[in-house]
Amino acid sequence: MRLVVVSNRLPFTTAFERRTPKFTMSAGGLSTGLWSYMQQAEQPFLWVGWPGAHVAQNQRDAVREHARGYNASPVFLAPESIERFYHGFCNKTLWPLFHYFQNLVHYDDEGWAEYRRVNEAFADHLTGVLEPGDHVWVHDYQLMLLPEMLRQRFPTLPIGFFLHIPFPSYELFRLLPETWRAELINGVLGASLVGFHTHDYTRDFLTSVLRTVGHEHKLGRLAIGDRAVRVDSFPMGIDYARIAESAASEETEQRVAKLREQCHGQKLIFSVDRLDYTKGLINRLRGYERFLRQNPEWHGKVTFLVSVAPSRTGVESYRQMKREIEQTVGSIIGEFGTVDWTPLVYQYRNLPFDEIIPLYRACDVALITPLRDGMNLVAKEFVASRIDRTGVLVLSEMAGAAKEMPEALTVNPYHGDEFADAIARALEMPIDEQVRRNALMQDRLRRYDVNRWAADFTGAMADSEKGDAERRATRLTGETRAQLVQSFDSAHRRALLLDYDGTLVPFSDKPANAAPDDELLELLEAIGRRPSNDAVIISGRPRADLERWFGDLPVSLIAEHGAWMRSVDGEWRLRRPIETEWKDRIRTILERYVDRLPGALLEQKEFSLAWHYRRADPEQAAMRTRELLDDLTGFTRNIDVQVIEGNKVIEVRAAGVNKGSAAVDWLEGKSHEFVLCVGDDWTDEDMFRVMPSSAYTVRVGLAETAARFHLSGPPAVRRLLQQLDRSGGVSGPSDAPDDWFVGAARRPARFGSTAPARVPSASPSEPRSPQRGF
Repeated sequence: MRLVVVSNRLPFTTAFERRTPKFTMSAGGLSTGLWSYMQQAEQPFLWVGWPGAHVAQNQRDAVREHARGYNASPVFLAPESIERFYHGFCNKTLWPLFHYFQNLVHYDDEGWAEYRRVNEAFADHLTGVLEPGDHVWVHDYQLMLLPEMLRQRFPTLPIGFFLHIPFPSYELFRLLPETWRAELINGVLGASLVGFHTHDYTRDFLTSVLRTVGHEHKLGRLAIGDRAVRVDSFPMGIDYARIAESAASEETEQRVAKLREQCHGQKLIFSVDRLDYTKGLINRLRGYERFLRQNPEWHGKVTFLVSVAPSRTGVESYRQMKREIEQTVGSIIGEFGTVDWTPLVYQYRNLPFDEIIPLYRACDVALITPLRDGMNLVAKEFVASRIDRTGVLVLSEMAGAAKEMPEALTVNPYHGDEFADAIARALEMPIDEQVRRNALMQDRLRRYDVNRWAADFTGAMADSEKGDAERRATRLTGETRAQLVQSFDSAHRRALLLDYDGTLVPFSDKPANAAPDDELLELLEAIGRRPSNDAVIISGRPRADLERWFGDLPVSLIAEHGAWMRSVDGEWRLRRPIETEWKDRIRTILERYVDRLPGALLEQKEFSLAWHYRRADPEQAAMRTRELLDDLTGFTRNIDVQVIEGNKVIEVRAAGVNKGSAAVDWLEGKSHEFVLCVGDDWTDEDMFRVMPSSAYTVRVGLAETAARFHLSGPPAVRRLLQQLDRSGGVSGPSDAPDDWFVGAARRPARFGSTAPARVPSASPSEPRSPQRGF
């Protein structure tokens, strides 16, 4: 297995001096952390990304040659793409919105279009370099559309996605235009594994998935068509061993001794960040200013060293931020500084690794207080560098790292008094307390370092791939589908049992709006007219709906989950006497919940009542659904009825009426050599369980099921029926390729017996249904 890492930037950055390319290692946490893991991992890898600058056509070979030394493959972007994609949509729309700076968000249609084009360019590039057996790991907010683009090209490709910045609450995410946010969510869900740094980001993403595209999750797992997507938190670690080793080196010891000599008699507070409004640099300076004002006893005894790394120097708002920082620094020094004491030292430059480690070691307090941060690895690096376990970390509660480092002094960076109190506490903390706190954090960081983080994620990807492979074995495609068609062709008598809503047509907000289209009617007409076919639509719909839509077609009809049955050209008959006295009592309850949930509606049938909530707010619906089920439990305890949870519906019906017993009645006395049974809901599981072992039972959508096979949705069901209708002894094209890679060996399919289906004449006892019944 080769791991293909895909990120906006490669592990090296390209710059040009007099038209000659110069290469430096990238400094970001993603690049350094992943590169460290790649160097130690015992597996082949390829890194795909942008080299960090526009590269002219005649210079690209030199960049490609350098990239080979990193096992990298560069994606080249035009200058206008870089401007509109990276400096535009990524950093003017997604970055501020995801970090809760909605007042700084720019909504630009051209930027969005360029974002899509660049993601497509990455997909095109990957199409040319991927090989069979590759696993793809896509990183960060710049490439949120890429997983779905790859999924469309390679249906069975193992894909993981990891977001390194916060995912915002739905109330912020919804500020994006509806089409943008839906595409972003669907883009990420093209992956089979989606990762975030913290549980909070995972929760917010799943909420946005529900409210944007309507997919509900169960313990972080979503069923999307015939795919499963797992969403989980994987807090990124650091290269703990490298940092600890560097912190203990002789060179570092010498630098630490020199720094402490320079700060003799004073406590040293250290802060390092790149220039960005999310880092809270102004808030940090003003918090220190308030500390000095409220604690005059510390004047002359403490120095704050502030290091700011240049970032986005071409953006005017960043240049303005730099000016404000320098003005605030000057104001603090002017107000509190003396001839003998400078309260604050400011430097605007990149600190290399061999300089920053001694500063971590020498300082007494590290002040890491972003206004919002996905993780913040600086906080972890500081703790890892404290080989004597002294020193105090003051950490913003808005950083993802705060979830893993509860022993740090956490602070709300927006509140100056809280900030000042935290600095005072840090400076006064006893040594034994410092050691106790740091020991706990160090043990945790040592165990869960960057290698463990990457191994956990890639291991989860591998597990997802195993699950996908098992599901592909039951997907009705390839050789399995060919055998079904062959069995259909060779049979003299065939039975087709078809559910309606969610199987032949998609679900609709209102049940009355899901009428069949002309294509479906023509297809059912053609299937029913063939003398060797017996077809039945078996639905939870009222018989009036089925009669109005399909009464003139040569198909049998079963309504209300089996209460009513009508053979071709026959009359409706009630399968068994059914009591309905309970309906008035239950109707009152359901009507009350229609009033309590805007968007809910009550559908009244002859022998059942259905409470639909597809149009309701999904989170409110989840709460009301639980309440309704609890109420129905009490009211139906001594009533001979069954409560069923369907797809966005709760239905109450008479006990003993189900699709399974109706299907057995319909098949009784007939001898079919071929049986196809297709459904999408828990009510269809009753059918699957009573079908003969040789039947082709098909669940629409991915779920725990008694069916042997599954299809992705109504379009796939129709394609199968169309293929059967036009079949003449030779199978048509499969619904999807058996393998993502053209020319790869196909996996063996799992087949059932092809013996004729003999249905028992007597109805079996009612099977135990997986749905909630009372």
